[in-house]
Amino acid sequence: MKIEDEIKGRFRNEYHKGVINLTYTVNQLSYQLMQSIKAHGLTEPQYNVLRVLRGFRSERPISINFIKERMLDKSSDVSRIVDNLLEKGLIIRNESPEDRRQKEIDITEKGLALLSEMIECDKKADMLLQNLTLEEVNELNRLLDKIRG
Repeated sequence: MKIEDEIKGRFRNEYHKGVINLTYTVNQLSYQLMQSIKAHGLTEPQYNVLRVLRGFRSERPISINFIKERMLDKSSDVSRIVDNLLEKGLIIRNESPEDRRQKEIDITEKGLALLSEMIECDKKADMLLQNLTLEEVNELNRLLDKIRG
């Protein structure tokens, strides 16, 4: 459906329309993914942290700054997210032996098991772009990279 029909709005020009279209689409995709993640008792940023920890296990120890650099939402309060995941038993946090101000974060077996259960979230994320061909997805990625400069 066209953005004009979707929000019943008008635009100053095609650039304005593009920004509104992009924002609206991202919000819709994010909401659909969030519903899937929420069913497992996590938020999107918590899910993101767990996936970073799982994906970089071979590069341990992992610091809060390391996680922050890889977050999708750069404004996330990683320390607070880590505290919440710690309370749920999904991660562990230890003092760094080299620098007591640094904390080393690792995912627990419980956290890994939860991510395994959440495989349908990954599949759902893949399906969010199912209306596009692989060629169109590649072009979308190229254009989004170009927008970010």
